[in-house]
Amino acid sequence: MKIRTEDHLADFTRDTRVIVLSLMAAVIGILSACVAAGLVWLINVITNLAFFQSFSGEFHSPSDHHLGLIVILVPALGGLLIGLMARFGSERIRGHGIPEALEAILYGRSRMEAKVAILKPVSSALSIGTGGPFGAEGPIIMTGGAVGSLFAQSFHLSSAERKTLLVAGAAGGMSAIFATPVAAVLLAVELLLFEWKPRSFIPVAVAATAAAVLRVPLLGQGPIFPTTTHAAPDLSIIIASLAVGLCAGVASTILTTLVYWFEDLFTKLPIHWMWWPALGGLGVGIGGYFDPRILGVGYDVIRYLLRGEVIGGALLGLLLAKALVWSFALGSGTSGGVLAPLLIIGGALGAFESRWIPVGDAGLWALVGMAAMMGGTMRSPLTAIMFAFELTHDVNILPSLLASCIAAHAFTVLAMRRSILTEKVARRGFHVSREYSVDPLDSLRVEDVMDETVQGIAPDVKVSELSGRIEARDPAVTRHHGLPIVDAKGNLVGIITRGDVLRALEQDGEEMVIEAGSRDVVVTYPDELLREATHKMLRRDVGRLPVVSRQNPRHVVGYLGRPSVLSALRRRIAEEHERESGWRTDANVGE
Repeated sequence: MKIRTEDHLADFTRDTRVIVLSLMAAVIGILSACVAAGLVWLINVITNLAFFQSFSGEFHSPSDHHLGLIVILVPALGGLLIGLMARFGSERIRGHGIPEALEAILYGRSRMEAKVAILKPVSSALSIGTGGPFGAEGPIIMTGGAVGSLFAQSFHLSSAERKTLLVAGAAGGMSAIFATPVAAVLLAVELLLFEWKPRSFIPVAVAATAAAVLRVPLLGQGPIFPTTTHAAPDLSIIIASLAVGLCAGVASTILTTLVYWFEDLFTKLPIHWMWWPALGGLGVGIGGYFDPRILGVGYDVIRYLLRGEVIGGALLGLLLAKALVWSFALGSGTSGGVLAPLLIIGGALGAFESRWIPVGDAGLWALVGMAAMMGGTMRSPLTAIMFAFELTHDVNILPSLLASCIAAHAFTVLAMRRSILTEKVARRGFHVSREYSVDPLDSLRVEDVMDETVQGIAPDVKVSELSGRIEARDPAVTRHHGLPIVDAKGNLVGIITRGDVLRALEQDGEEMVIEAGSRDVVVTYPDELLREATHKMLRRDVGRLPVVSRQNPRHVVGYLGRPSVLSALRRRIAEEHERESGWRTDANVGE
């Protein structure tokens, strides 16, 4: 008889493949940083060509243009080119970028096409460079993910390993764009990985670190939005941060609803979707004519907000114009990201609210509003907190960021079923659950649920005799669907199932159970995690396992079947939904 054993208990899954994946992730991080630098350069080139008629890779804000009414046509032309690229190139370039990465991870076995890696950054550069009010982070997350996926597809890897490298590319791209490696890793954990395991976390962190290091010679070191350090917050600041976060949660809900209202509106148009980005660009052009600050990625506007240089009615105008134009353009299905616009909208909201807040300054509340808007709209509060900190390096602001982001997150979770990112995936027919919890199969051992009442059968018993005992409902042989076969010394030598009995009876039923059953027995141990035992069942396509002593792997001490596994899941359901009386209630009952 062959006995199969597994690794003993560990608090994390151990796999030396993480070393190989980390080396691959370092290469992917370097590639992602180069792609990010290339995207920034291309955006600047297109911006300068479209708004200033010059060829240059240096940043110039499109809000400084002198095109007059012609500016209305520039984003429309960019949208037209994007529509053509999507129609005849790849429809996958449409949208935010992050939902597409989510879909590839969850439902595409982490495989992305080479043309997406080329067309996505080009289309995004066209969109942003011609005035689109978007950020570069969504496109670079998808492009970096495509680079990671293509790199992974060059090697003999599992789907889970490809996912790790895809996310490593996405994190590397975000780290390089914003100089925020920690926030990039947190984004991976909160939004992309759907697990917390060393095999994925370590390579992703390696990629983000490599990209951050290479960013310095390519794009300069961070922070990209340095601010004057604020004083450590007191109770009044924290209370005000909660209020700002709550308002950002309300705004996040309105903004998400607005984006998909416009998207639904475009689907009702009697024209092909190829033309929608051009119409979205026309809306951008009209909005940009009246308020040039909404054009482009808007990093200069973010700096003005953090320095408190935008005040009064200009704040309200920026807030409403940016939210309306961005929602309209994004609803048209063009290519562009969500982070930078959320920072501007949240910053304008926070700075506008500062006139009624008796503590702090406009720059402080702009920063708090930025983080809260990002945390609420994307439902990634930890990412938003660290992102705001790494963008500014203002360490004293962390408690305020925590209060505001959690308030915004709590409101949006209660008010909306899905985030602005997962709503896109849901509209394509897929469901994304973003909750992480310890599987009950990971927290219970086999001995917690196994049936200790198990009786073996001698190997020389005929199948016909066993069948007769089953028909007579002998409890010794009908308690389980499988029976361990044990020799005269009580040692496990095989197992026979009801299916084996039926197959033997189709012959003549005169063979012995050891001949009709299986000698290659897969076993489990009392101290083994239920997850490992369940994986053994799935890998070998069996529905029950004899439980044997670890000291003597031939001595049967119990039986694990499918009902035992289901009992563990029922236990978790009971823990979630059955409310027990508290100590005060118990005391009253005792009286």
